[in-house]
Amino acid sequence: MPEAALRLLRLLDLLHAGPGLRGRELAGELGVTDRTLRRDVERLRSAGYPIRASPGPGGGGYSLGDRATLPPLVLSRAEAAAVAVTLGAPGSKGVARAEAAAVSSLAKLDRLLPADVRRQVLSLRATAISLDRSLPRVPTERLVALAACCQVRERVNLGYEAGDGRRGLRRVEPYRLVATEEQWYLVAYDLDRSGWRTFRVDRMGELERTGRTFTPRPGPDPGQLVAQAVAVAPYRYRVVAELDAPVSEVSAHVPSSVSMVEAAGERTKITFGVHRLDWAAGFLVDLGVPFVVTEPEALRRHLRNLGLRLTSSHGGGTQARQSRAPNGAAAGRQPPG
Repeated sequence: MPEAALRLLRLLDLLHAGPGLRGRELAGELGVTDRTLRRDVERLRSAGYPIRASPGPGGGGYSLGDRATLPPLVLSRAEAAAVAVTLGAPGSKGVARAEAAAVSSLAKLDRLLPADVRRQVLSLRATAISLDRSLPRVPTERLVALAACCQVRERVNLGYEAGDGRRGLRRVEPYRLVATEEQWYLVAYDLDRSGWRTFRVDRMGELERTGRTFTPRPGPDPGQLVAQAVAVAPYRYRVVAELDAPVSEVSAHVPSSVSMVEAAGERTKITFGVHRLDWAAGFLVDLGVPFVVTEPEALRRHLRNLGLRLTSSHGGGTQARQSRAPNGAAAGRQPPG
């Protein structure tokens, strides 16, 4: 989101919540100089906000005038799109402090949004989901255009670069936008390949709206489809294991780009892909909770042989791991070679 738009949202919120705030207090909250604060106040005044200034120590004071006469919140199209993207992340704890404050401010000032901006926000809220707590930085205009097509069920022609570098045109029916901690993905039905596909938004080129609508097809869960494509499909081995820990504990430490995480009663089922069985063994052991591997059988044999070698090397003694919680090792995972 543009930095100036973030500051204006936050400044409006501060003025709305606390009348008569000192200039230095406002500047400190916003992390700007007194000069930048005065410039932002003038921008809001030029947009019609009745901000009163009073002289005094600490840069004087500022207060917001009659709230009943406040004008609509003025944002450029790019700023409105950026606001919509931020709001499109359910529970996005990972956003920067300023952006989190802006989201809070915008929620309080929602009634001030012009109708066309509100429609953009609602469009992205309705069509975007997040597999993780934070959002990556992406071309906001492209996301808003895709979200609009998802909402009205409009076919789209995409210029797209595949993972192997090949470029081509894709004719798709867009359904949902999904964000992992690393990328935005579009879940769509590929008309030329007659199947469901995931498309990385950063690999898209020109986007052509066709004006042709479509009837929704029954399809897979968008989040599961993206998780499968990111965490499992590119790898040689598909690993499925059950952990003796609640899903909330596991999902807090294992990103969606590493593994699919699902509740299995009081336990947790994880599914991920690897190129090397030794990496899978190390990953599971490092989680620090008891686990049982369901598949593949080759990994079960590898773990049995590894246990025998470790027992033999250490005289049959084992030391119980004291911590049940993963220590974040999975978060730094690189695809094994």
